[in-house]
Amino acid sequence: MTGSGRAGRLRHAEHVMGTVVSFDVPASVGGASVGEAGGGEAGGGALGQAVRWLHWVDATFSPYREDSDVSRFGRGEVSQAQCAPELAEVLEACATVSARSGGYFTSTPGGRFDPSGYVKGWAIEHAAAMLTAAGSAEHSVNGGGDVQCVGDRGPGQFWRIGIAHPLRPGALALVVTGRDFAVATSGVAERGPHIVNPHTGQPATGLASVTVVGPGLTLTDAYATAAFAMGAGARDWVESLDGYEAFAITSGGTGWQTSGFRAYLR
Repeated sequence: MTGSGRAGRLRHAEHVMGTVVSFDVPASVGGASVGEAGGGEAGGGALGQAVRWLHWVDATFSPYREDSDVSRFGRGEVSQAQCAPELAEVLEACATVSARSGGYFTSTPGGRFDPSGYVKGWAIEHAAAMLTAAGSAEHSVNGGGDVQCVGDRGPGQFWRIGIAHPLRPGALALVVTGRDFAVATSGVAERGPHIVNPHTGQPATGLASVTVVGPGLTLTDAYATAAFAMGAGARDWVESLDGYEAFAITSGGTGWQTSGFRAYLR
């Protein structure tokens, strides 16, 4: 659904990749209204191009679609060479994040091939980059609470991203603010315990949620998944990552944040 936002802005919400992806873009680069078509039948302009890209990613990488490249590759029905070339890019990136996180990030959670922990952030960051390439210097793409923000929200205004409290339904834990940054949260608020600790094969339970802030959503989202699986060791690990900060609420309700996270709490 497309609706009017601030003057000169276009806001659109698209049901795709099992969530709602919301766009806030300048009307000058949004193009014609994408309407309520869905299913990838977007209108013209950069916004329509970004929406079509997300539907292509869903059709190609969804582990819930029997005919997707990811599903067919996971079942051994096709080789990597028979899949979209982007699959090779994703596999290589997943291996890199896995190594960087000591194996706490994996493309085979529970033994099933599912690179969604990387693909979602990658797809949203790429959609935001399409809008930048079309001339936008101020926009955001929000995929179910994982957000890529480009530039400012407006002259002299920071983007403000509310973080849901995982143990208090309907409440916010805090509001993250900034410009040219990405925010990703992994936790139990929406889906309950669902992220597996690859080293134990069991759902990770040490944290109720962890929010990671960084420059691009691809790695920010993947790092949030790894940090949640990591539990108690997540704080020191994120501290070791250049350009990333984190805030977490433990399963017991206490909170912690990395040394530089306060910069995002203006």
